[in-house]
Amino acid sequence: MKEHVEKLYALSSKPVRRIVGLMSGTSLDGLDVALCRVEGSGPGTSLQVEHFKTVPYEARFRNEVREIFAKRQIDFQHLVLLNPLIGLQHGQMILDCLTEWGIEASDVDLIASHGQTVFHAPQKQHGLPGFPNATLQIGDGDHIAVKTGIITLSDFRQKHIAAGGEGAPLAVYGDYFLFSQKNENRILLNMGGIANFTFLPGNLDASLVFTTDTGPGNTLIDALTRQLYGKPFDENGSIATSGNIDGALLNALKDASFFEQPFPKTTGPEVFSLGYVEDAQKRSNREGIAPADLIATLTQFSAETISEAIRNAMPEGEIFEVYASGGGAHNPVLMQAIGALLGIQIRRIDELGVAGDAKEAVLFAVLANEAVAGEATYFGEKQGVPGVSMGKISFPG
Repeated sequence: MKEHVEKLYALSSKPVRRIVGLMSGTSLDGLDVALCRVEGSGPGTSLQVEHFKTVPYEARFRNEVREIFAKRQIDFQHLVLLNPLIGLQHGQMILDCLTEWGIEASDVDLIASHGQTVFHAPQKQHGLPGFPNATLQIGDGDHIAVKTGIITLSDFRQKHIAAGGEGAPLAVYGDYFLFSQKNENRILLNMGGIANFTFLPGNLDASLVFTTDTGPGNTLIDALTRQLYGKPFDENGSIATSGNIDGALLNALKDASFFEQPFPKTTGPEVFSLGYVEDAQKRSNREGIAPADLIATLTQFSAETISEAIRNAMPEGEIFEVYASGGGAHNPVLMQAIGALLGIQIRRIDELGVAGDAKEAVLFAVLANEAVAGEATYFGEKQGVPGVSMGKISFPG
């Protein structure tokens, strides 16, 4: 079996590696598949996205995952069965994409699979003495490797936790390597289910790089839009536009211990759930709020907590540009609200050469590249950005 190790060693010294990056987020809309051409490593990384596609999930598959997603009490057998099933389905989706793009699996060097997050439990959140930070992503890497015949790296978040982090956000590594710019301070804001941002200093000092979750991005907006309107999300913010922001409910939504915790911090739909909204409605006596007003208020809730986190994390008077990605970047109401609160124009990450919808899949390709060909990058003695390689390796044979 040493041919697998020899192949991996040879990959580490190749001038260019072709890596498929995968991302399946908390929205459960589909699998992002990005075929990347990666050259170099660390701050010298250059990357070209050759192909990108979001493969939509069937409703039945989405509902199967929701049976266990962000729930403390589940059918454990269902979790065990989904772990290989998701790996097999993701593997087939990769093969289908490669066929569509006219590329042989043998021409791909690596797969970088994030997997499907089903529960995120940092210590600050679970509060149980003696238990560490924890997170769980399923979609087994061995099944992907065997299905595709391609060496697969997966389960990236565990090493981050083992090295002292909370398992998120991981975008910081690829953000720094791909998007840092001399003489421009940059905030790379990603608004998926949960929003997070990376600060990239214009002096390129890795020890000053900073990253944190801010709270909800789209998770509550999407969940209530599904419940109240039967739609997967508020397209173009049209529902929010038709409603009015309720100040009392907004204040109740913002009254949560997470927002008082010091940076960096992480969270998930385990905290910001339908139950969280219902509790805020009870506390503010807004249980009969009109649906459009509720969506408008939730959109403003995301905007205010994102902008306040950025302001609180940045030194007074610091000038910076904000580049947005993720599903929230497609919501003009959310984007405009954040821009108004920060007093700047929010730009799209697309301006920096990577499509916003592909960004997270691309960043996992970068993490796989670092694990195989990179050197340790020192990000300073701070929580949240340990300078370690991440990803477990699965050979196809």
